[in-house]
Amino acid sequence: MCKKSETKREYTLSELSKYSHQNVSPDGRILTAVEGKVLDLTSFISHHPGGDVLYLACGRDSTVLYETYHPRNTQGTKTASKMDAILKKLQVGVLSAQTPPSYYTFDKNGFYPTLKKRVTERLDALDLPLRGGSGSIHLKAVFLLALFWSSLLLMCLSPSVPLSYLSSIIMGLTSSFIGTCIQHDGSHGAFSTSPLLNKLAGWTLDMIGASAFTWELQHQLGHHPYTNLLDTSNSSAESDPDVFSSYPFIRMHPHHEISWFHYYQHIYAPVLFSAMTLSKVFIQDVQIIMEGKLYHIDATCRYGSKLNRLRFWGMKFLSFLYMVALPIYFQGLGRGLSLFFVGHLACGEMLATMFIVNHVIEGVAFAEKGGGGKEERRPKNVRGETPMLKTQEKMSQKTDLNDWAAVQCQTSVNWSVQSRFWNHFSGGLNHQIEHHLFPSICHTNYVHIADVVEDTCKEFGVPYQHERSLGTAYRGMTRHLKAMGREVKMD
Repeated sequence: MCKKSETKREYTLSELSKYSHQNVSPDGRILTAVEGKVLDLTSFISHHPGGDVLYLACGRDSTVLYETYHPRNTQGTKTASKMDAILKKLQVGVLSAQTPPSYYTFDKNGFYPTLKKRVTERLDALDLPLRGGSGSIHLKAVFLLALFWSSLLLMCLSPSVPLSYLSSIIMGLTSSFIGTCIQHDGSHGAFSTSPLLNKLAGWTLDMIGASAFTWELQHQLGHHPYTNLLDTSNSSAESDPDVFSSYPFIRMHPHHEISWFHYYQHIYAPVLFSAMTLSKVFIQDVQIIMEGKLYHIDATCRYGSKLNRLRFWGMKFLSFLYMVALPIYFQGLGRGLSLFFVGHLACGEMLATMFIVNHVIEGVAFAEKGGGGKEERRPKNVRGETPMLKTQEKMSQKTDLNDWAAVQCQTSVNWSVQSRFWNHFSGGLNHQIEHHLFPSICHTNYVHIADVVEDTCKEFGVPYQHERSLGTAYRGMTRHLKAMGREVKMD
């Protein structure tokens, strides 16, 4: 138990960042901040139900992570009382009064708490878990892993040139499904109630050549807290590395500087999408571990560990052996390399097709921080409109436009809502709104809560944008890129 005097110590965000890992900490402690309270996680992390994923919270303000990964934590419940007691026990200080205010607000009695309560009640009524998946995701995982290894072996060993290339394409497509249907849930702690199984599920990304640690930094610390968020106080104006910075030569938002070639981006974008995974595996992954950061995101919480760095380089080496060296050995240098690249291009195209439409599409809003008052910072689409204002015109109780959950709904778009097939096929990417609101819930459960989310959005005047199919969503994405290729700027 900390002393009362200790809880009054003030920490700046800069000071807090020095406590992201025991190996770099001034005194061996690891700290985080939640709702202005600075917490010491050093001894608690080994007891955390979610395992060492808690390291992602270290050295930073993790209020968003805390709020989104505890769906039962609503005011007045036993869970809330228990978690308040844990925070009180772990508190060793407070954030400095000079800390810049968060872009987001969290209404303790409004939209998100109501939604949390209703979603937990729905899953409880259906006897479905809030954390971890049912048997369907585990069966799907076994099937996908078997398909990956069998297609890889056939690609290497088949004497038939057409069959080896077909196997390469299947291997690439299967790799994308491993990423969306196994690794994604595992790294979010949603694949299983077992931290070990979640870690192994996350490790499948290393198995196919990338890095789950890098993905955690980009996706969980970059994309989820900063979805479509533009920071006009810095030169790049980009805070969401999962969307904006994954695709060079493409102007996705109104604050991106326009060049002559953007006029044609809606035509060449699909070609660039296919190279996404190659860029990540050979450039971004290595750059992050060498520089120790991903844009504005410090990577020490993961790569401060020697064991994690060993896993990174060890899996890079092993995956290179069976995905590059083996095809070259059995098929020759030229064909072996081409088989590897064909597989990666298929993987990148599939991933980009299903993911990019969720946040870069007609009608989606872009949040903004770093300039002006609250009204100037509210989420707006590329025409400078705030769709949520229209949905709340006749409502007596209005949700804050900058409420975290409301921003997620304004900056995300669903497609093929409540389709069991597309939900399984995409790993839940078609229910992007549900995923952002409840990242710890397994994607196989999204079809069971989508109507609850949509109805609650309607009740609180929060937009719930969804497209009829992947095809209509893709066309909406193409039209958005075409508009961005012209002189369209946010007001």
